[in-house]
Amino acid sequence: MSALTDYERERYKRQIMMDGWGVEGQEKLKNASAMVTRIGGLGGPAALWLALGGIGKLVLAHGGELTLSNMNRQNLMSHDGVGKLRMPQAREAIVRVNPQVEIVAVAEEVNEENVENLVKQADVVLDCPPTFEERFLLNKACVALGKPMVEAAMNGSEFHLTTLVPGRTPCLACLYPDNPDWHIPFPVVGAVSGAAGCLAAMEAMKVIVGFGQPLYGRMLVMDTATMESHKFRVAREPGCPVCGHLGRD
Repeated sequence: MSALTDYERERYKRQIMMDGWGVEGQEKLKNASAMVTRIGGLGGPAALWLALGGIGKLVLAHGGELTLSNMNRQNLMSHDGVGKLRMPQAREAIVRVNPQVEIVAVAEEVNEENVENLVKQADVVLDCPPTFEERFLLNKACVALGKPMVEAAMNGSEFHLTTLVPGRTPCLACLYPDNPDWHIPFPVVGAVSGAAGCLAAMEAMKVIVGFGQPLYGRMLVMDTATMESHKFRVAREPGCPVCGHLGRD
C-alpha cells in the first residue's frame, strides 16, 4: 500500500482528523478504485466528491453528447459543452480539482460486452444510470465478481440509497424481482440528484475506509420536498436468480 505524501497529508488533513478515519483510512482511499456509471446529475457529483476525497482511481462510463436539458443538474459540464461529448468534459473537470486521481474514461454506456471488464477494475461500484437495464447488468457483474455496489436513485424530489454486498445483503434483483415500470424522461431537480450523488460518494468512502456504518441491509429513502427521511431494513430473497446461490457472510 502506498503511503501518503506530505502534500497528501496536508490536502486531506481535515478528513484525517475524523475519528475512525485517520491516516490509515486516507491511505486506503489513495490505494482504492471506484467505478461510477453514469456521470450525469447523480453520478457526476458522486465522481467529483470521490475525487476531492482522495480516491486513487476512478473508472467512469458514460457515452453521448451533452444536451441543453441536461444542464440543470451537471456539475462536471459547462454551458459551452452543449452538443459535445460528455466524457472529455467530465475528465477535464475532475483533473482540474484533483490531478492526482487516475481516470479511466470510457465514452459508452454499460453493456453486456463491457460490464465485466469495467467492474473488475473497481473496488466498489456506484450504480447511477437512469435505466434499470444498466443497473441489473451492473448488479449481476458485481455479484459474480464479489464487488460491493452503492445503489443510488432519484425521481422528482425523492431519492433512495443502499449498499449491496454479495452474500451479505440483498442484491438489486432481490429488491426488484420484477423489472420496474420505469419511464424516461422522468422529472429531475438538480439539487436532489446532487444530494443523492454526494451521499453515494460518502457511502462508497465508508465502505473503502471502514468508517461509520454503511447502509448494509438498510435503505435510506428521503423526500426533499418535505425533508422527511426513513431507513428500513431490506433482506435477501433465498430464491433470487442472481445471488440466491451465494452463502451468507
